[in-house]
Amino acid sequence: MKKKRLLNLGLITGFLITILVFVGGYVTTGGGQGGEEGGGMSYIYIIIFLVLIFAVFYFVMIRPQRKKQKEHQQMAQELKRGDKVITIGGIHGIIESISEDSVVIKVESGTTMRMTKNSIAGVKQK
Repeated sequence: MKKKRLLNLGLITGFLITILVFVGGYVTTGGGQGGEEGGGMSYIYIIIFLVLIFAVFYFVMIRPQRKKQKEHQQMAQELKRGDKVITIGGIHGIIESISEDSVVIKVESGTTMRMTKNSIAGVKQK
C-alpha cells in the first residue's frame, strides 16, 4: 500500500513539474523592448506549483499519518485487563495490569513484562 501511495505521489509530482516547465516556457514575459524581462507571471506559476505540491503531500502523507496516530492513541486509552495484545516487537500476551503510562503483560510461558502503552501495536480479536 505504501509503495503504491509513493508511486502515485511521484507520478503526480512529475506531472505537476512537467506542466510547470511547459507552461513556464510558453508564457511571454515583458514587452520585449530593450531586452527587458518582466518575470512576474513566472512567480505566480511557481507559487501555484508550491501550493499544489504541499496539498499533494498533505493529502497523501500527512493526513493519513495523523489519522493513524489518533487511532493508535485511542486504542491505547481503551486497553483493559484481560485484553490479548501484540506489541510492536511482535510479542503476544495478555494484559495483567494497567497503570497511567505502562501495562504489564503476561506471555505464554507465564513471564510478565512491563511495557509502555505506546509499545502495544494492537489488540487481538478474542
